[in-house]
Amino acid sequence: MKINYGVFLIILLLLGCNHKTEVPYARTAENINHDWSYLEYDSQDINAAKEQVNWSGINLPHTWNNEDVTDSESGYRRAVSWYKKDIVLNEILQNVHYSLYFEGSNITTTVFVNGNEAGHHIGGYIGFEIDITPHVKAGNNEIFVKVDSGYNPDIIPSQKSDFFIYGGITRDVWLKKRPKTSLGKIQVSTPNVSKELASLQVVVPIVSEEVLIGHDVEVVLRNVAGEVVTSKTNKLDGSDTTITITDIIDPMLWDIDAPNLYTVDVYLKKGEDVLDKVSDKVGFRWFEFVENGPFFLNGRRVLLRGTHRHEEHAGVGAAMSNELHRKDMEMIKEMGANFVRLAHYPQDPEIYKACDELGLLVWDELPWCRGGVGEAVWQTNTKNMLREMIHQNYNHPSVIIWSLGNEMYWLPDFEGGDDTDKMNTFLSELNTIAHELDPSRKTAIRKYYEGADIVDVFSPSIWSGWYSGSYKSYQKALDTYKPKYKSFLHAEYGGSSHVGRHTENPITGEGVINSDGWEEAIVQTKVANIAQIGDWSENYMVDLFDWHLRITETDSTFVGNAQWAFKDFGTPLRPENDIPYMNQKGLVDRAGKPKDSYYVFKSYWAKEPFAYIESHTWTERQGPRDLARTINVFSNCKEVTLFHNGKSLGAKTKDITKFPASGLTWDINFSEGSNELIAKAKHDNGTMVADTLTVNYRFTKNEGAKGLTLSAKKLSNGNYLVTAVAIDANGLRCLDYEDKVYFQTLEGGQSLRNQGTPTGSEIIGMANGKASIELKPDNTQNGIKVMVLNQNFKGTYLTINK
Repeated sequence: MKINYGVFLIILLLLGCNHKTEVPYARTAENINHDWSYLEYDSQDINAAKEQVNWSGINLPHTWNNEDVTDSESGYRRAVSWYKKDIVLNEILQNVHYSLYFEGSNITTTVFVNGNEAGHHIGGYIGFEIDITPHVKAGNNEIFVKVDSGYNPDIIPSQKSDFFIYGGITRDVWLKKRPKTSLGKIQVSTPNVSKELASLQVVVPIVSEEVLIGHDVEVVLRNVAGEVVTSKTNKLDGSDTTITITDIIDPMLWDIDAPNLYTVDVYLKKGEDVLDKVSDKVGFRWFEFVENGPFFLNGRRVLLRGTHRHEEHAGVGAAMSNELHRKDMEMIKEMGANFVRLAHYPQDPEIYKACDELGLLVWDELPWCRGGVGEAVWQTNTKNMLREMIHQNYNHPSVIIWSLGNEMYWLPDFEGGDDTDKMNTFLSELNTIAHELDPSRKTAIRKYYEGADIVDVFSPSIWSGWYSGSYKSYQKALDTYKPKYKSFLHAEYGGSSHVGRHTENPITGEGVINSDGWEEAIVQTKVANIAQIGDWSENYMVDLFDWHLRITETDSTFVGNAQWAFKDFGTPLRPENDIPYMNQKGLVDRAGKPKDSYYVFKSYWAKEPFAYIESHTWTERQGPRDLARTINVFSNCKEVTLFHNGKSLGAKTKDITKFPASGLTWDINFSEGSNELIAKAKHDNGTMVADTLTVNYRFTKNEGAKGLTLSAKKLSNGNYLVTAVAIDANGLRCLDYEDKVYFQTLEGGQSLRNQGTPTGSEIIGMANGKASIELKPDNTQNGIKVMVLNQNFKGTYLTINK
């Protein structure tokens, strides 16, 4: 047979044209938060869930506890719910790995793909990835997610913790695609850093079904401007590799005032072909806790000026958007803080990103909060969570501390769970794991004294002026603990305040209630536990924080502290508070609106010039004629002048050694009726700022409350703010009335209830005889009819014509 080689060659070429050379797949991450379906159905059975018809449409993040934690009914839903979503894949590529990444889903999560169980995760505060490659197909893919927040003592945090455990897919979810031969999660560290020279180490895991020989891994370091600083390439001779770069000259340091972030690009190559690429940020910095002394960052002493953050917000609970997360951290930074303790669990990835970018140092915390130590299953789960936390957040330069727990011994969930030997054995194991995974950072705990010597940094419990003692005893507490613990960082201090509640005679720094000015004789009452006996006024908390800050800002050997807590948050343990189920120790309310205390911190810490007259929520006052009242102005400016009804009361110079308000105080004899106060402040840089406050003052003291009145004001959003006022027989507002009132919207609209805010709770304690709630009108023509009552006054009605 004669072969026509020309035709044969053409056939081969044609076949070659039909054979496509495999092109490496570029990894992608697609946010899939939108268009989910939700079923509140307490069943473990996916088939039973599929049969249900009452699914509702939702977007993520989502929690089913966004309102029921703060409603008037005791308890909140701890059970199973289901989520589902259809994902369309046009084709399935054989060289691509498909996964779902959950940033957080509380507490246990099981994922089903096309009817098959794809994966399971334990713990609600750490991200996890579910491989769905074996289960997906071209076309429509049905995703079911079972989330179980039911009580399980084997999973931390304990049910006895002083915060709500929100059930649901509370953070973002991503559909990820990457090459099957790819890079794993890189681990970036900076073993040696100085102002002149730095080193970089990148641990690069390789994900492949076969051992890669002859491939290259290249690391490229780019500076803040995106310019290449240096690069290095390693040849692969196995599954993983570590690349170290030692000659980074004059690094731009990551600092609280200049959080410079470099970019690390890592490439997996075969010859000139790039098979995969991942990127992350890195900050060059070093820090030190001097034994029995202060904290140093990049060779200079830095006082840790801190606060705490719980992950929740009015109306959405823990299901916060990235914008809300970011806003929290920006407000903390604007206040002047440089340190934040994330309590009492790892938080949304957006928080760590924000801290890296804003220059906030982080105490990251394992959610071992109360409950004692458990048995084998509990211990396995807890150790896994610690490993996951460190693995997830390792690359963030903002993180300086891995906290191993808070009040861990308290209220044990297991028999013998508070046994000191068992506690210390397990704590030591956690400490070892943390240091093996990350030798560069410190470990810490709070309020477990028997374990103080196990970890690197310890915080005792000091609540001067709240749970015990007086706030003027704070210096004595610091002097006691600084020599006792090698690295003493004070986490948690403060107290509760109810927005708009003020008193002319707040409890003093010695824990004494003085006369309010009306009595002829001096009346004094000694208070042992202000948390129980005090009035929760804003001006008491202003004084308490002012004193604490005056002490810490002038102590050159103190590491620093973290106020508790930045924002009001929900708790199952406080149903009797003025806003039920709210821990009201925040510097801002649950919607992020600043209280007076926020401005005290700004006056010590903030850089942007400002002035604030105490207080914009205290505009109705009373007192005897010719009795002077002290007015405080909080400012970070050097000099402040106060004007009363157009007359200058003189300029004063700020001096943080003086108390209160760093000496920015004026005694004023108010006029009867309207009084205008203007504070004009001059900053060191020459900037002038001002604040204005109008106070309505009367010389007549109100009698006992005899009734409630209602009024309404239309808001810019179209809603109405309904205000109840307690009045005496003469129609005077009862500025000393603090009882709870109960709002009800009868028709024509609905109240914005269950928000846990001063205008978003149908049950609320009055503040100086006043309480308000926001109402949203419905689409009917009916007027809005609203009622307010309490045990003493059986009903006042108001109709609002739309």
